[in-house]
Amino acid sequence: MSSPDRETPTLYIAEFIDGPLEGQIDSRALVRGKHAPRISMVAAVGGLESVFWYDEVDERDLNGQRRVRYTFDSGESDPVDTEVEPL
Repeated sequence: MSSPDRETPTLYIAEFIDGPLEGQIDSRALVRGKHAPRISMVAAVGGLESVFWYDEVDERDLNGQRRVRYTFDSGESDPVDTEVEPL
């Protein structure tokens, strides 16, 4: 019988440190006890769905919770038009 204190974590927190998702976090599932070194996210930018790729920078344990920081891969992601055309 295992106690709840000894259970293997099944989730981790992904932190997006730059790019279109800068400052956001996402709860993600560990696969075979490991986090993904590269992840994709789908988000709406300017009303259009875009796919953004992020690569692992580092990981750390914060109060028993695994947190992984990811950086934006602009070369592999959908383009992001940050300029707004005047009306």
